[in-house]
Amino acid sequence: MTDHAAPQPSFVLLNEIGIISQLAGTKLESVLPYRMTMPQFRILNHFVRLGGERNVNKLAQAFQVAKPTMGGVVESLRRKDLITLRPDPDDKRSKLVSISEKGREAHAASIAALGPVLSEIDGVMGRKALMDLIPDLQRLRRHLDENR
Repeated sequence: MTDHAAPQPSFVLLNEIGIISQLAGTKLESVLPYRMTMPQFRILNHFVRLGGERNVNKLAQAFQVAKPTMGGVVESLRRKDLITLRPDPDDKRSKLVSISEKGREAHAASIAALGPVLSEIDGVMGRKALMDLIPDLQRLRRHLDENR
């Protein structure tokens, strides 16, 4: 019989976060309007949260995905009229991406559609437990973001 050391708590935490992300993403995606995927919703959410416009390279860097991957998600949002594109004056080969009014409406509809799923999670975890957990998760996210 081999003796396996217990995994580090940080490994267990990150493993649980990864599994939760996968399960939650699938569940959330099932209720999103406009046949939206989670990557599409995340981009709309990014623009609602931060405003402005970004070129595809900056979006790819922000989401830590390859430029072609981001280009595909941006194109799918463009076909749905959820974003607008315009030439990037600093890089003629690139386009600047921003959320459209229809994209803002889709984001709001998404938040409304997510309500019951989020309420279910609130019920399982309890509001106080969630509120207590958030600052620690935000501290971990900031550390990982600053040290990528």
